[in-house]
Amino acid sequence: QVRLVESGGGLVQPGGSLRLSCAASGSIFSLYTMGWYRQAPGQQRELVADITFGGTTKYANSVKGRFTISRDNDKNTLALQMNSLMPEGTDRYYCSARHYTNKYPRNWGQGTQVTVSS
Repeated sequence: QVRLVESGGGLVQPGGSLRLSCAASGSIFSLYTMGWYRQAPGQQRELVADITFGGTTKYANSVKGRFTISRDNDKNTLALQMNSLMPEGTDRYYCSARHYTNKYPRNWGQGTQVTVSS
């Protein structure tokens, strides 16, 4: 079982940037594809980006070219650099871990709120 703790959310103006971080512990980091999801109240959680242990990335179309996901396999950390943020990016963002034997993530952090507003 992997434990995930996010940090780095907050309030930012439209066009601004934020960097989210996630610290993982409790299991072998290399066995997991790590990701970021977001969820608005009453909505389904949706993938923002994910990254395999080898560094292969996948992004939602809405964030391509603006967000960058990265992981440090030595430090067991995950990051999401978010640039050119827009008001529709306001959501709660969750760090996720998907074991290579699973189709979907089963491990989640507590989430961190991102609010894009002037």
